[in-house]
Amino acid sequence: MTDAAAPDPTEARPARGRKPGGGREARRRDRSAPQTGGRVPYIVRGIPTYDVLGEENLLRIEAAADRILAETGIDFRDDPEALELWRRAGAEVQGVRVRFPPGMLREIVKTAPAEFTQHARNPANNVRIGGRNVVFAPAYGSPFVMDLDRGRRFGTLQDFENFIKLAQSSPWFHHSGGTICEPTDVPVNKRHLDMVYAHVRYSDRAFLGSVTAAERAADSVAMARIVFGTDFADQNCVIMGNFNVNSPLVWDGTMTRGMREYARAGQGTVLVPFILGGAMGPVTSAGAIAQSLAETLAGCALTQLERTGAPVVFGNFLSSMSLRSGSPTFGTPEPAIGSMVIGQLARRLNLPLRCSGNFTTSKLPDAQAMMEGTMSMLAAVHCGANYILHSAGFLDGLLSMSYEKFMLDADLCGALHSYLKGVQVDDDQLAVDAFAEVGPGSHFFGCAHTMAHYETAFWDSELSDNEPFEKWEANGAADAATRANRLWKKRLGEYEPPPLDAGIDDGLRDFIARRKAAVPDMWY
Repeated sequence: MTDAAAPDPTEARPARGRKPGGGREARRRDRSAPQTGGRVPYIVRGIPTYDVLGEENLLRIEAAADRILAETGIDFRDDPEALELWRRAGAEVQGVRVRFPPGMLREIVKTAPAEFTQHARNPANNVRIGGRNVVFAPAYGSPFVMDLDRGRRFGTLQDFENFIKLAQSSPWFHHSGGTICEPTDVPVNKRHLDMVYAHVRYSDRAFLGSVTAAERAADSVAMARIVFGTDFADQNCVIMGNFNVNSPLVWDGTMTRGMREYARAGQGTVLVPFILGGAMGPVTSAGAIAQSLAETLAGCALTQLERTGAPVVFGNFLSSMSLRSGSPTFGTPEPAIGSMVIGQLARRLNLPLRCSGNFTTSKLPDAQAMMEGTMSMLAAVHCGANYILHSAGFLDGLLSMSYEKFMLDADLCGALHSYLKGVQVDDDQLAVDAFAEVGPGSHFFGCAHTMAHYETAFWDSELSDNEPFEKWEANGAADAATRANRLWKKRLGEYEPPPLDAGIDDGLRDFIARRKAAVPDMWY
């Protein structure tokens, strides 16, 4: 895979001028414009990752994963071609059960890139995945959507498009994501075409394609080729798919055929176990981590057997459950600290990492939602995650995509941009001359150093209310969720689609029309 210069499917876009007015509101307007201000295509972390286990314990987890792989094995169901790939690679194949000699999978994944570029149709928005890079993408997969006005309801294509527009309008996201919510008003076997088109039409950032069937994965890749050109797409990552293990220890054919479709085309795969401790894995963190390592490592290796050097992201989704009720729980401390260990293991494999996200079981965009979400997002940034899916909107244990939570989480992502920069130390930042100017007992409000930095010194929240109580009360005493409700409506009202080449648009529409006409509608 090479990182060549992408053909630019956008037209030249004039820079947005600064509107009349100044101060805080003007800075907020600048931040809302994706092509201006301090927006970056992705974050390069300025702080180190956080390691919680020493070498001895990491070796013990790796040894446990090796035993699971060699003694118990993993089922690869409904995919004879995958079984044949394993047989030729030297694994032991008995029916659909595959067992792996210790060290075999680690050797195979050495051909996967440690870092790669996913190209966007606007080259300024290309993302670099791996290394010290961090990419934020919205939440993924909710059948329901929710807002303060209409409550909880099934998602529609309009909701799906709205969330793409909201992500595109925010400087704090770097990736358009994938199935942000299920558009349940479109047939199951055709909605992937509308979703991929919506990502291309309403965003100019990188995106995920469909994974729910091999033919839908193939359609997603074909549409990406229309956008980027076949030759360029064959040599570069222009689309990715997010695939889940059927934990415990099952890769089903729907997933493996789809991920092989992406890998065969040289496109990216994000491979993720979804382990609820006590249900699909052990209740103990160490056991769930060993299971996760075994399952993900097997998937990553399969992509390399399909096409050597295909980009793959080592994924992980640890979660817990209420052992009294059997209900899943999200944003809890045990999976958060477990993510730290997963980060260490991924770095030892030299693979890019998707880990953790903004998780919560709360049914409203409330204090529980923000507490749980912040815990799991901090775990993601500290464990070294490179691609953070579920960065915004996740509510109700991922069953609901919330408009208000999306805006609150976008604000948190903005704060994390500043947090991940770390602390810069140079003569200007040390401000020794400012101390000489101000002297003892005075203040720094009007000194030259403050005036030079006041617009950029601190991250400025779009949703927090920092006014005195009396002013907040006089302005309506709105809580954070109410302010978020107003903001998402404002963003959608101001949204302007990024330009798209007319020939590409026509090509996509023609492809969609032909594919939809070829098969009858399916609703389940």
